[in-house]
Amino acid sequence: MRLGVPKEPENETRVAIVPSSLKKLLKAGFEVYIEKNAGVSANYHDSDYEAAGAKLVSRKDALGCENIICINFPGTEGIEKKTNLVCVADPFRNPEYVKQCMDSNITLMSMDMIPRRLSRAQSMDVNSSQDNLAGYKAVLLGAANVPKGIPMMTTSAGTVRPAKVVVMGSGVAGLQAIATAKRLGAVVYASDVRKSAAEQIESVGGRFIEVDGMDDFEDESGYAKPLTPEFIQKVNDTVCGVAKDADIVITTARIFGRPAPITVPSSAVSEFKSGAVIVDMNADVGGNCEDTMKGEIITTKNGVIIVGTSNLPGTIANTASMLYSNNLTTFITSLVKEGELTLSDDDDVLFGAPEGSDFYVNGMGGVLICMDGKMHEKQTRLAGVLQ
Repeated sequence: MRLGVPKEPENETRVAIVPSSLKKLLKAGFEVYIEKNAGVSANYHDSDYEAAGAKLVSRKDALGCENIICINFPGTEGIEKKTNLVCVADPFRNPEYVKQCMDSNITLMSMDMIPRRLSRAQSMDVNSSQDNLAGYKAVLLGAANVPKGIPMMTTSAGTVRPAKVVVMGSGVAGLQAIATAKRLGAVVYASDVRKSAAEQIESVGGRFIEVDGMDDFEDESGYAKPLTPEFIQKVNDTVCGVAKDADIVITTARIFGRPAPITVPSSAVSEFKSGAVIVDMNADVGGNCEDTMKGEIITTKNGVIIVGTSNLPGTIANTASMLYSNNLTTFITSLVKEGELTLSDDDDVLFGAPEGSDFYVNGMGGVLICMDGKMHEKQTRLAGVLQ
């Protein structure tokens, strides 16, 4: 079984497979072909891959393998029919990728579509591993840009009060942001549209911001549901009121397959104090702050600093690559049966839980998007987007 790992685009510093994963992949029966210099940006060098047992090849040879693992969708040029392509395609936002794979008869498996509630899927969940790191880095960016210290300090020159941090949203990224800010010594407030999140927020040291009328706005896939415009306004007003005197505000709200909701409108930014920092974790999908500029750090007229850095996991590429590689190695080796890569119909990670299961989600399958030139029958929600 040949497994190809191409180099990612120039704007991506991570690599899909790291040298430490080679032992498990080789043991499972894979021959691993790494495009030359694929891991350099993440500080994994060609000599490390060779020492671990990989073969260094050209891009053409890496894409010529019958199994390909990468992070970003690599396009279909140079990839043969029936190839198993595993990446993060974000198919709801990039339906053209699915069409390309169907037209080229490539089997596409998109890891961001993993059924996250399955216990077996947790060790393969790239969303969680990368979001966790993004939440951590968001706080560090906030701390690096805010013009004051974070922890309380008692000195002979006077006492420094701890910074106030507000985290909007407490999914995986939000919880890590809360915990990181707390470790740095900040006083942390956090919100979420899921009332059940209060206990999780408090468990990592945050103070829950409750909004009147709040309920468990969570869908059957475990993601936050889209809310009514009226309730979104109510949440924004309440949380932005708490954030008015905050030193750092972290926004994490991301709706699966949709543009990021605006949680910090321009009107709120205009009332934040000078020197406050907003770190928008969703600049790549439209941004939670109305004034965010993707890929830029800007300062508003009233002195608020807005950090729109994209691809936060890519800013700590060494660790992010290692975790992604662990996720993908666990996934791809789980498909090996008697020395061959087998896509079994009863694999819930590939195809979603069967109807009647507690984990069944209507209209959603698993990570397998299309094969044999057509979309999998369970992916009816995605099929609606493609029409």
